[in-house]
Amino acid sequence: MWIGWIEFDILLGDVRSLKEKRSVIRPLVADLQQHFHVSVAEVGSLDLHRRAAVGVAVVSPDLRHAGDILDAIERSVANRPEIELLSARRGLSTPDDE
Repeated sequence: MWIGWIEFDILLGDVRSLKEKRSVIRPLVADLQQHFHVSVAEVGSLDLHRRAAVGVAVVSPDLRHAGDILDAIERSVANRPEIELLSARRGLSTPDDE
């Protein structure tokens, strides 16, 4: 079993309030959950209205599949016109890693 994760640092476009931020982040989270069947959450920059950190986690039977899913998720986020992807950090591990 492999556990993969990726965290995105996102700059939002013309967003002037936390309410507007939610209107951009919620659809992103829902789309990733629905399309890739992964766990997704806003994990940082919660009090900043133009920045967001979004984390995604996936469990897979093999390393290659986990990496392919993370690659597809990163492409999907990078191609969204309403956000600018500043950076993406990722990791892969097994339960035996300590």
